[in-house]
Amino acid sequence: MEKTRSDCPISCSLDVFGDKWSLLIIRDIMLRGKLSYSEFLESEEKIATNILANRLSVLEAENILVKRVSPLNKSKYIYSLTPKGIDLLPIVIEIMDWGAKYNANCPRREVGKKIKKDKAGVIKEFYAKLKKQFI
Repeated sequence: MEKTRSDCPISCSLDVFGDKWSLLIIRDIMLRGKLSYSEFLESEEKIATNILANRLSVLEAENILVKRVSPLNKSKYIYSLTPKGIDLLPIVIEIMDWGAKYNANCPRREVGKKIKKDKAGVIKEFYAKLKKQFI
């Protein structure tokens, strides 16, 4: 990232992944197993195609995502998290847990219920899945 607002670590982090669309793309890969452009477009938040293309490009430039040709369809690209992106897992889990705790309109779904019972176990489970995908 070229321009930062300040040298505060929180501000620097938000410059990389802090907009809502980037976090939702990261969530979709981490927790929902989405890998392709078309799968991201199907998310309930309905991201616009130009914003999706931009955010994927930014996340790739920041080495949070890597883009590869799909082994199943050579005309399609898939995205996966890099080790740097995988390291965002505890942050995403905490944001998810906080949102469910303090917003009645955001009920806990299956993963959220697991997080409430055993947050450390959920993080460990997803780390294992994500690291397997990266290799």
